[in-house]
Amino acid sequence: MSKTSTIQDALGVIKETDIGSYLEEVPLRTFDDVEEHLWVYFRRCLERLEGFKLMPAGMLKILRTYMVKYDVLNIKAALWGISTGRKARMIPVGVIHSYGVLDRLASAENLKDIVETLTECKLGNYAKILEEHEKHISGGAKSRLTAEAKLDSEYYKNMLDTSRATKDGVLFSKVCGILIDLTNLQIVSRAIIEGMGPDAAECTIAGGYLITERAIKDLLSLKMTELPHRLENTQYSDVASEVSSSYDRTGRITAVQEIIDKHQFRLLKEILSPRVLSPLVIAWYLIIKEVEIRNLRLVLKMIVDGMPVDEIKEYLVV
Repeated sequence: MSKTSTIQDALGVIKETDIGSYLEEVPLRTFDDVEEHLWVYFRRCLERLEGFKLMPAGMLKILRTYMVKYDVLNIKAALWGISTGRKARMIPVGVIHSYGVLDRLASAENLKDIVETLTECKLGNYAKILEEHEKHISGGAKSRLTAEAKLDSEYYKNMLDTSRATKDGVLFSKVCGILIDLTNLQIVSRAIIEGMGPDAAECTIAGGYLITERAIKDLLSLKMTELPHRLENTQYSDVASEVSSSYDRTGRITAVQEIIDKHQFRLLKEILSPRVLSPLVIAWYLIIKEVEIRNLRLVLKMIVDGMPVDEIKEYLVV
């Protein structure tokens, strides 16, 4: 795909795959069209799973709990929309979308509008967080990050609760802990780059697998180049090293998430890919589909922008 020069030629390479055959049937005139239909495809995959009559209860619970991550992302986008006065762009996946009120969330003019939408969609825990942290949301960037961290904490709390009621729950709990660790590493890296330092401790999430709250505070006081050494006795040393070198070379803060996403896949693969007779197979499926869409988005964006493949190669998850 990376050797082609048009979207149509690139899709021709994958026309025999499930996602390729879907994209071949929809109009793709701009990259916005590509992005929209990638999410529509993903949503259809989820709807297909939920429609299986013999889906084990444990797998269905993991599926529904996991996918609330997109509701959290959409809530954050709505908060951003309020602060900027611009209609937020939403991901058409999750509980709010299934209730048919995603556009209302995108058009929210104030916090009350968001809270009412979440309450209607039975996402009351998230609505309560927004009400309790109203002063943070109306504050500056750091204040909004604090409120967003509370939303993330609620999501991961629900994930951990699900793990305790699931077969192979110990492994699923480890997966959740690694996801929390990597989210915190991303927050720490961005905080160091943006000069927030230890003040960003309130923006991190409790419940990680290896990185404790005390360790997070220590990391926030470091320079980017010092992170790999401080994490050298953990499985995140290589992650921190690559994040540091990539940012130093490109100066792009978005490189932080792109590098961490790549390593997240590697770490979770080691745990989840061998679990074939377990409810955890659904979590692995979701992660694989997310990676597939992420890679396609990167490659097709590269083609549209006329970028050389070498500029995105290190960010592809393979």
